[in-house]
This record gives sequence, C-alpha cells and structure tokens, in this order.
Amino acid sequence: MSQYFKVDDLTLWNPSNRVAQLFYRSCAAVAPVVGLPPGVVDNCRDEYEVDLDVFVPFVDALVREYRASGHAVLRSLLEGFLPAAMVLVRRAGGELPSLSGQVGSSRRDVSVGVGGFASSGDGERLMALARELSGAMPV
Repeated sequence: MSQYFKVDDLTLWNPSNRVAQLFYRSCAAVAPVVGLPPGVVDNCRDEYEVDLDVFVPFVDALVREYRASGHAVLRSLLEGFLPAAMVLVRRAGGELPSLSGQVGSSRRDVSVGVGGFASSGDGERLMALARELSGAMPV
C-alpha cells in the first residue's frame, strides 16, 4: 500500500504508508522550530495535499534555521527531514532562497565543544543529500 503527496493533480511523491505517515508527522514535529505551519494536510483518502503557498516558506525557514545554526545535533535532526521536503519543493517547481546567500548566525541554540563554537550548516550539503534521496522517492 502507498500514499500520495500531491499538489492538485500533480503527484510529488508516492511512498509506502508507513513512510508517508512518518514524513507527515515529521512535518508537525519540526514546525515549532520555525513557528510556521507545514502546509501538508491528510485528506484521509490515502493522499496528503501539499499547499505550496504554505509548504515552501515552511521548508525555506527550516533551511535558513539549519544554515544559521551552529548546533550540530539540531542540524543532524533537521537533516533527517529536510532533504525529502526539499525534493518535494523542487518537484513542485518551488524555490528555496535560503539555500544560497547569507543567512547570518543563530544564537538560539548554541553548541560549544572542545574546539569552541561549532560551524554553521552548509546549504551545499543539504542539496547533495536531497539529490541523493530524490532517486529513492518514487512518484
């Protein structure tokens, strides 16, 4: 069995039920990190409707948070979600401005290790993870 992530009649992804449910629940789980709604709705017909006007800014805000954060654990947790979300944005024709350019540094979650403050997140790494994952995300 599988479920669909769709924008109107455009299918973005058709994962197995368990993977679809985990992604959907992950959207809700990471939403408080940026204080934005995810824009993914379970329509109870084996489909999730993606509202691009909400989903794209949500994913972009998470990318910005990832890139600005010097907290390795926060970035690692976001890396578990963001690449798949980025694939959906790309397949829908959306853009994520926060992948490039300056995003500043977040002082919200600070991680200091033996080498001092950790470096910020890398947009290139996120893009590489999304490219790698894309082939494993059937439409």
